[in-house]
Amino acid sequence: MKLIRIHPADNVAVALEDIAAGESPEGFDLTAAEDVQRGHKLALVPIGKGQPVVKYGCAIGVATCDIAPGAWVHTHNVRTGLSEGGAYTYNHKVLPMPEPRQYTFQGYRRPDGRAAVRNELWIVPTVGCVNAVAKQLVEQNQHLVTGSIDGLYTFPHPFGCSQLGDDHAQTRKLLAALVRHPNAGGVLVLGLGCENLTMDQFKRELGAWDDERVKFLTCQDVPDELAAGAALLAELAQYAGRFRREDISASELVVGMKCGGSDGLSGITANPAVGRFSDLLIAAGGSTVLTEVPEMFGAESILFDRCASEDVFHKAVAMVEDFKRYFVSHGQVVYENPSPGNKAGGITTLEDKSCGCVQKGGSAQIADVLAYGEAVTKKGLNLLSGPGNDLVSATALTAAGAHLILFTTGRGTPFGAPAPTVKISTNTALYDKKRDWIDFNAGTAAQGESLDSVGERLLTYVLAVAGGEKTRAERHGAREISIFKDGVVL
Repeated sequence: MKLIRIHPADNVAVALEDIAAGESPEGFDLTAAEDVQRGHKLALVPIGKGQPVVKYGCAIGVATCDIAPGAWVHTHNVRTGLSEGGAYTYNHKVLPMPEPRQYTFQGYRRPDGRAAVRNELWIVPTVGCVNAVAKQLVEQNQHLVTGSIDGLYTFPHPFGCSQLGDDHAQTRKLLAALVRHPNAGGVLVLGLGCENLTMDQFKRELGAWDDERVKFLTCQDVPDELAAGAALLAELAQYAGRFRREDISASELVVGMKCGGSDGLSGITANPAVGRFSDLLIAAGGSTVLTEVPEMFGAESILFDRCASEDVFHKAVAMVEDFKRYFVSHGQVVYENPSPGNKAGGITTLEDKSCGCVQKGGSAQIADVLAYGEAVTKKGLNLLSGPGNDLVSATALTAAGAHLILFTTGRGTPFGAPAPTVKISTNTALYDKKRDWIDFNAGTAAQGESLDSVGERLLTYVLAVAGGEKTRAERHGAREISIFKDGVVL
């Protein structure tokens, strides 16, 4: 099969493989008028100028000229139908879910009762000025990575000083959330001493902490910060080394869901496969988190209708409207998306991208809506406020408590978040080409494997990663953070 019509109402179909001009794909009564690359769209029927282009059963744009059957449908003849306005109504829907099943993984149990999938030592800088010190401490103390300790990492960033208002608060909140993350068996909080994110301020943000698990070092207060840091890391390693993997129910897993470098197959293979996984995990009592608010624009009603209550619905609407105001306040249109890479992969408009993106949320009810830097407290599917940027949103997912992150991609990327980051290819060609980047191939869904089967395979793989199997990004040491910023720098 070289061409797929996703929904019966669609007036376009998507090429699963490159289609040559003059070719008549099997199962379709049309002839391609020109070459169409994998992931791109062909018109199935005449589409008049001003008429909607329909994919996924939803309007993904408006034709800017008459489009004949068999013609390539993309940015040259389609524009977005989005605008900054819009009203929402709550039309509650409950969709079928899988039968509950029980699964376990080999994880770590923390003293406060939380589960973890890694037992690592983390150095969290409160200010960018100490990034080099943090890196030296990581390099010089790798001997501590032994026994049940899975690694020693730091997460450099440029903030923690010369920030005001919301930016300063978001930096403080995000870093404190990372310190609380259960995958960190021990954390060294590293400051300089003259930054505006003072150690006392950070401790107030952090709240209660375990003195054995969290240590603090202000570099200006000691003669030798490397020696002092090494001593504290040794204490943290002694504490973290006590933990051992044990059987834990998958109902305790929290999994973040993200896409980047998307292509025309993202909404056909990898994203709906992640949606199947999400439903399976939630049916088993677990939790998933969906973010990238700007990539919900144009498809938000698909999610809003599944909000578990009117209260959750209003929180979801407020999240989307706040992001629209953010765009407008900077003089930007809300639909300034997709990226050049997305367009090269066959995504035409933001509606096209969003309708594919939200499929990662599967069919579950939305249990809660989280602010940036806020942690998951309710079981099930959660929406998290955050941008589409890969590093910023993956960091936010980690801060929300995601034990690991599923990242679907049609073009590939080597990055990794602080939480183990599973790269899922939308097409087999990418999986074959970038085996050092990609952990899991969902492209088989375009080659005959059912999405249910891909989702089951993905669940099995996720449980293996939760039990200690390292992702490609982990093997390459790809661990990065990026903090959301809006205001001025002093």
